[in-house]
Amino acid sequence: MKITRRDFLKTTALTSLYFAGFAGQSYANSGRKKNLVIIMLRGGMDGLCAIPIKGDKNFEKLRSKINLDRTLQLTSDFDLHPALKTFKNLWDQNQSAAVHATNIPYTGRSHFDGQNLMESGGKIPYQEKTGWLGRGMKIAGLTGNGLALALPMPLLIRGVPMNNNYFPVGHELPYPSTLEMIQEVYKEYGEKLLSENLEIIQTRELSNTAYDSSWVLASNAANELSKANGPKVAVFEVDGFDTHAAQGSTNGAHADCLSDYDKIVKSLKSSMSKEAFDNTLILTLTEFGRTIKQNSSNGTEHGYGSAILMAGGLVKKAQVHTDWPGLKKKELFEGRDLNSTIDSRAIYASAMSTVFDVDFKKITKEVFWGENLPNLSDKLFKI
Repeated sequence: MKITRRDFLKTTALTSLYFAGFAGQSYANSGRKKNLVIIMLRGGMDGLCAIPIKGDKNFEKLRSKINLDRTLQLTSDFDLHPALKTFKNLWDQNQSAAVHATNIPYTGRSHFDGQNLMESGGKIPYQEKTGWLGRGMKIAGLTGNGLALALPMPLLIRGVPMNNNYFPVGHELPYPSTLEMIQEVYKEYGEKLLSENLEIIQTRELSNTAYDSSWVLASNAANELSKANGPKVAVFEVDGFDTHAAQGSTNGAHADCLSDYDKIVKSLKSSMSKEAFDNTLILTLTEFGRTIKQNSSNGTEHGYGSAILMAGGLVKKAQVHTDWPGLKKKELFEGRDLNSTIDSRAIYASAMSTVFDVDFKKITKEVFWGENLPNLSDKLFKI
């Protein structure tokens, strides 16, 4: 019996396509391969929890129930949350740093709008259909060089053809004969792209038979990033930073999320070749920070300024980069939030310019529509 595409779609929702396969790419340039890894911290990461300021008595008073009772030392002005052990180890090797009091120019405090803008790089929620990373990859000619460890494909990396995502969901793929049938059905209708992706699924090395934690997935991604013809960009997600209640301090909900981030970095570091990690930059994204003052539920509300955590061999040196706005009431955004004095888009534009070897002005013009962003490449990264 001949099965048509219509018949097939009646019996399956294409759940066999758990994630698109990764096809190795070869690079046009002959220079060393550099990698950019983005870890999206969804929910609003509390930058003042991850990298607390030292000696501010007013801040300590406003957070009396969620202050950290122990920290790791970074600088004379800032400490580090103890959950970030790998970050601290890399700091001691001049392979991690941070930008504090930073955010995208969004002050609306909505998760949905904020996450859309942190991924699109736009100014108006839902106006853009592509992500700033995808657009940057496109102008760098990196077609098919991105790997998202997430379902569905994040907006952040959309905008360039043939990127891939990989996220096992705990089910076996159909038998090879079933995949071949799907392939033939779509060939009949001229849908070449699906046919090609199914062929990749059948031949890829990555496993898809069980759900894995993000740091286990990071180990798989690290192996791919280490390959000369492997992806040049990887994107991860960590959820759970929206801690309105029982945020915790040294331990607790926010600490657990920071630990999840740290485990991803640790897995990347331990599973990548030394050469690959030395040529890798790992950055975080979050939609906003948290309020300075704890609420009645020992949590924090949606805020404004936060911090960007950076790691990898392309970090210039261990340093907390900041134009610190202060935490007095008159210095806070709307009297309640850490202000943002550095536009996060300048950091991301500088990162893409460094890793993709694309002129910074071209990045700002074609990715961020001519925004007047400062070039921070030389201050933050090894060029």
